[in-house]
Amino acid sequence: MHTCRNCNQSFQTELALELHRDTCEKAQLFCQVCGDRFRERDATEDGWHYECPSEDCAGEGLREDLYQIDDVRAATH
Repeated sequence: MHTCRNCNQSFQTELALELHRDTCEKAQLFCQVCGDRFRERDATEDGWHYECPSEDCAGEGLREDLYQIDDVRAATH
């Protein structure tokens, strides 16, 4: 069994899991610098180094400027 680390959905094959990761809504990242949301795979080429895919943004690094959507908390007044 293969399980998505973002939404905990299980798949019979690794290929099915990989295909799911391309569309998993919980796998999106949020850039704290520019406010854009994007897929995790758009932010990395090697799976180790991450940066915001927006050309005009300098946001980089998971947990530095880029956060999983579930990790983002809205401020309330």
